[in-house]
Parts: sequence; structure tokens; C-alpha cells
Amino acid sequence: MMKMLLVDDEPGILKVLGISLADRGYEVFTAESGEKALDIFGKTQPAVVLTDIKMPGMDGIQLLRKIKQESPDTEVIMITGHGDMDLAIQSLKNEASDFIMKPVGDDVLEIALKRAMERISYKEKLKEYTEDLEHLVQEKTQKLLEVERLAAVGQTVAGLAHAIKNIASGLTGGMYVLEKGIELENRTYLTQGWEMIKGNVGKIRGVAMDLLNYAKEREPEYRLCNPNLPAREVYDLMVSKAEENGIEFRAELAENLPEAWFDPESIHRVLLNLVGNAIDACTDITCSTRKCHVILRTLKPEAWAVEYQVEDDGCGMDEETKNKVFQLFFSTKGSRGTGLGLMIARKIVDEHGGVIAMESESAKGTRFSVKLPLKPF
Repeated sequence: MMKMLLVDDEPGILKVLGISLADRGYEVFTAESGEKALDIFGKTQPAVVLTDIKMPGMDGIQLLRKIKQESPDTEVIMITGHGDMDLAIQSLKNEASDFIMKPVGDDVLEIALKRAMERISYKEKLKEYTEDLEHLVQEKTQKLLEVERLAAVGQTVAGLAHAIKNIASGLTGGMYVLEKGIELENRTYLTQGWEMIKGNVGKIRGVAMDLLNYAKEREPEYRLCNPNLPAREVYDLMVSKAEENGIEFRAELAENLPEAWFDPESIHRVLLNLVGNAIDACTDITCSTRKCHVILRTLKPEAWAVEYQVEDDGCGMDEETKNKVFQLFFSTKGSRGTGLGLMIARKIVDEHGGVIAMESESAKGTRFSVKLPLKPF
């Protein structure tokens, strides 16, 4: 049974309309004033309110506003006398469902109530459709996420299989050379085969460690450090490798850099990866006819704690390669790389709340930039 609140300061109208509404199957509550109506409304929460406009104290317009503030979906029908058309129009502007004139006839009341019921029905259906749509969107989104997750797993497995295949090929080659060395009692073959096997075993360990580091969620171990510290360590570690390959490697470290909060070991790893890639780019066969250079810089840009730059004038990258360089298992080194280094570097920078960017031009070189924020936490 639908609840109805009838409000009028005239007891006779309350009694007659109350009986009429009860005969129509409504559970009727009555109030002689706007103040009492609000009290009853709060306790009973009727679906429809039928109220006179002109009442002493709180009038019908004020009551309408209060009800709509508390319950926007409640249907309010206004009862007005002749000459109160301005008030009736004002009530419609305040979201009244309808208005009817005194004396209230059965047919007019029936039409007003029918409109109110239709509005209630429309709102309920709209709410139901909205909930169904939200449920459908949630369900489809979940399925899409599952598909994307499976696709990501498939891509990861395919990339990992490719990396393992390359390592397995290297191991097979090393074993072949080693066997030939044993068969021919050739010490040179023995040494070469053994070095090939050792190198590929090291790659296996590197892939395993890279995968663990990539999958592991971790917070940087922040310390207040000189930003030049990891850069200087990487320079000292890699300068001999660069010299062995005929590459000029220099460090241009900004003086008087203020100390910053970051994880020095993680940033060391990022810079080591970038410098290693730069040296590899300079030893590419297409660059072997000229002297190449690698530069490791530190800068103090505005609004950042530090900017690291690793620049080379090696083989560079074309547009297709640049678009793939941060993808999992993509490597510009062919079988020599795992395709995890730059992904891990970006992950470390992201964990710091920093930014890693790249500029590159085929046959001219590449520059990576890493910016760390002033306040990472």
C-alpha cells in the first residue's frame, strides 16, 4: 500500500480528502500545518504529498522546498484556490509534480494522482536501468581486464621464451666449441667454448634477477645523498669498458648540487643500464668507422632535485625502435640483450615519482634524461 501525506489547515478538507484517498487504496497520513507535516514526513517517508499552498506559519511553497531538499524523488501535488495562479506556477518552478484547484474534484484528483504514479514508476525504472547498466559496465570491464591481463601474460611468456631461446642457442654454441676443443685437444677452442658457456649462464642469472626485480613491488630506500654520488660511481665502473672499445667516456657533473632524497643504489642501477646501453650503441658495427663519445651529466633543473643525462653519438634509433624501446623484452641488442633493462630503469624512476625521457635520431645518437623530484614523499 502506497503512503500518502495530506496537508491542509482546514479539518473538513483533511477529513473528506482523507476518506477519498483511502478509498483509492492509499495509506493516508494527515497534518494541519507545514511544521507538523515535516515531522510526519520524516517518520513515514510517503511517496506522495498533497498539500495546500496557503497555510498559516509554514506555507505550501516552504513545505515543498523542505521536502524536496530531504527527498528529491517525492512527488508533491499542490492544492490552490482561484486567484493563486502565481503561487501555483512558483510551486512548479520548485519541482512540484502538479497542482489542482479547489474545490478538488474526483476526476481532477484522479488525473493528478495518475501523473504522480507515472512519474514514480518512471523514476523506479530509470533507477533499475541505471543499476543494470552499472552492473553490465562493471561486468564487461572485469572481462576486459581479464582479457588484457591474459594478453599481457601471453606477451610476457612469449618474450621470456624468446630470451631463453637466445640464451639456449648461445649455450649450444658454447657446448659445440667446447666439445670440439676436447675432441681436437685444442686449448683455444676449450677456452672459447667455456667463456661462451659462462657468459650465457650469467645471462640466465641476469634474466632471472631482472624478472624478480620487475615483478617485485618495492618502495625506494630513501637517503639524503649527493646526486653526483651514483653518477661518479657508474663513471668509475664503466670508463675502462669504454676505453677497451675505443670510446671516449667523460662525466660532466654539476658542482655544488644540493643533497636530495633518493635511493642511491637504485639510481646507480638506472645509470649503469643507460651508460651500458650507450656504450653498446657506440660499438655497433655501423658506428665502428668513427670515434664515438658517451657523456654522463648531472644538472640542477628548476623544480627538480636533479637531472641525469646519458648522451652518445652512436648508431641512434629509428622511429619504430623508439616507440618500442620501453616495451617488455624488446631489445636493440638482438640476442645480446634481454629487453628488461630499460623497463626496470623506468620502473625505478616511476617508484621515485620521477620522469625518464629519450631523444634519438638514427645514425646520430641518443640522449636519455632522468629527473628526480624535490620531495618524493
